[in-house]
Order: sequence, then C-alpha cells, then structure tokens
Amino acid sequence: MRDRRRDVPRKAASALFFRLLAPRLVFATCLGAALLSSTTHARAEEPVLQTEQSDIAKLSPAGPHRILVMDADYPHAKDGRVYVVDADAGKLLGMVQAAYNGNMVQAPDGRFFSVAETVWSRGNRGDRADLLATYDPSTLTISNDEVLPGRALVTPKANDLAISADGGRIYVYDMIPSNAVHVVSTATHMIETNVDIPGCALIYPWGPAGFSSLCADGGLSNVTLSAGGAPKVTHTPSFFAPDRDPVFENSPSVATDGSALFIAYSGLVYPAKLGANSTIGTPFSIQETAGMKRASDASAPFETTWRPGGWQLAAYHKATGHLYVLMHKGTFWTHKEPGTEVWEIDVTARKLVRRISLPAPSAMIGVTQDASPLLFTTNETGDFFILDAATGKLRRKMDRLGTSLVFTLAPGQ
Repeated sequence: MRDRRRDVPRKAASALFFRLLAPRLVFATCLGAALLSSTTHARAEEPVLQTEQSDIAKLSPAGPHRILVMDADYPHAKDGRVYVVDADAGKLLGMVQAAYNGNMVQAPDGRFFSVAETVWSRGNRGDRADLLATYDPSTLTISNDEVLPGRALVTPKANDLAISADGGRIYVYDMIPSNAVHVVSTATHMIETNVDIPGCALIYPWGPAGFSSLCADGGLSNVTLSAGGAPKVTHTPSFFAPDRDPVFENSPSVATDGSALFIAYSGLVYPAKLGANSTIGTPFSIQETAGMKRASDASAPFETTWRPGGWQLAAYHKATGHLYVLMHKGTFWTHKEPGTEVWEIDVTARKLVRRISLPAPSAMIGVTQDASPLLFTTNETGDFFILDAATGKLRRKMDRLGTSLVFTLAPGQ
C-alpha cells in the first residue's frame, strides 16, 4: 500500500512553489496584455499608404538663351547626349539620349527638336536602324520616332541635318548608296522625296522649300522643292579652289533669308545669297579686316599668321551682321586647331570690331540671336563657357558638360 505520509511534504513544496511563482505569472500576463494593447494601438495609428502617382515635370517656355548642346560621343565614343541648357543661369535643365554620332535640329519656333541617330539590333552589330526622333521640348518625351531610309554616319557636323525656315521640312544628308538628301515632312512624319546630289554634300537650307549643297568642283548645287513635283536642281560656277583653299563645311548660314558666309582655310570669306540660283559675292580676307596682309593658301603653306580653325568654328549674329570666328596662329594646314581668340567682324563694313581672348582654346563657338547675345565656347575637356557677346567677358562656366560639344540655335533663329 502507498504511504500517504510521504505525499505531505511534496504537496507542501508544490503549494510553496506556486505561491512564489504566482506573482511573476500575473506580472507576465499583465505585461503581455499591455504590450499587445500597445502594439494594437500603434498599428491603428499607422498612416494608410497612398498609391504612388506618376507624373512628368514640365520645363517653362524657352527663351532666347535656352540652347541645345550635343555631346556627340559621351562617354568615350559609346553614346551621345543632348543637353538642355539655361545659359543665363549656367544650369543643366534636362537631357535626352542620342546615339553615337547623332545630329540635332530645333524648330524655328521652338515647338519641337529632332535627333537623327543610328542603332544596331545587337549593340555594335546586327540589323541597322536609322531613326529621326522628335521631342516635346517641355517634357523631353518622344512625340514621334520615324525610321529613315539612311543617314550619313559621320562625325557630327551642323549641316548633316537641317530644317527649313518654317520648320515644315527636315533634311537628312545620306551617303549610301550615293550622296542624297531625304526630305521629311514634320507634319506627316513621312519622307516627301529623296534628292540625289552627286558630287555634293551637306545641307544649307533657304526658305521653306529649298537647300544648297557644297560640291567637289568648288560650286553649289541648289535644290528647289515643288509641291508634289520633282525637285529642280541648279548649279553655280566654282567660286573656291578645293585643292588649294577649301571652305569649312561648318560655315554659318541663315535659313530665313538664305544668307551664308563660306569661310576658306586661308581666311577668305565668301558672302553668298542662297536660293534657286545662288549668287556669290566678292570675298574678303579676315586678316585684312584687322589691318594685316591677306594670309597665304596651300601654295605657300608654311607662312605663320592668324588663321581660322576649329570644328564649329564660326557663328553669325543676323541682326547686327557680325561674324564671330575662332582664330589661332599657325600655318595653312592647321585648320583643325582650336581658336585662342574670337574675332568679331562687321560683315557689311568688312572691319574687325574686336578681338576676344578666350579662357581656354576652343574648337566650337555659338551665339544667340537676341538683342543681348551670349557667346558659347568649350575646351578639350568639355567645359562649357558662356560669355557676354557685348563685352567678351566670361559670365558662366559649366564644368565638364561633355567631351565633344555641338551647339544648335535657340528658338526663333
């Protein structure tokens, strides 16, 4: 039989243990309830998350000092960019992508800008696509993406891609299978016509329905586009000697009235009036406007003097008739050298207005077309300099904007 006397100590010990443990159990239970109540209360106070709403920021309407600057091979010949720059503030407002060696134009009224570019289905190979992307300047979104028959995939020049004076046509220069210009309607985004220009290159637009091209014989071809009809092509006599004193391809022109200033390597300037039958005026020497003797051509290539040079080497301010040219000291075949000075020339009077020393040698120059114009230059590292055209003084500097900059005109130019 079980000895019940042995259970008495065990029961006493259990009762004692319970009396000692009970307060702790009550405390833990109360603490747990408090924590649960606190957690529930905290969760009840958490804000209800709203569904994220997407939007697109808009730029304010562009003024005469908002410009487009293309970095043609950023970074390191891999891709390009088009920057929207507020030149008054020296501020980058936005950016769109542009493939390597792209080109850009801007509508005269600023309602759009277009970028011509070339891509491949496998990056650096595969099926090739030549494209003309049109952008809304307020949102920097693509409004149309046109497939082109082709385009000249060459180092970007201002005249590889051009736009008519009224913004109704975009001209795309091509070299395959032969020299030609594709005419694109900006209203329908369709190819209107393809114009063969054998032996000629690039595009200098005039008026709403015409353009001229430089030819290998030293003359111009002039293309008039009729509504729904075949283009009419005329040619001028040779006015420069391509083998002895060629002209710079990036010579400035104005689409609204067809005025152009073709600058030769020696420093001769050929004023031209572009049209269905373009005319060339009497040339003048940049050096002679400064009281110097006329510079030599390739017949005396080792003469050292002040000469024009660079890539986008000149800019023209239409209202004042002033030409801004990058100048350097060198021999005849130094036409790619950056300018250390800008020479401002009154084209009508054929006189030097001033010589502006640059903060750094520049291969590029641009000018706005308003009554208080700004000048733009760059350097080999891609710094972007903004100068007051009236004084030649530096107003802003944007560090390392790009490595290979090309400027385009502001709206209304």
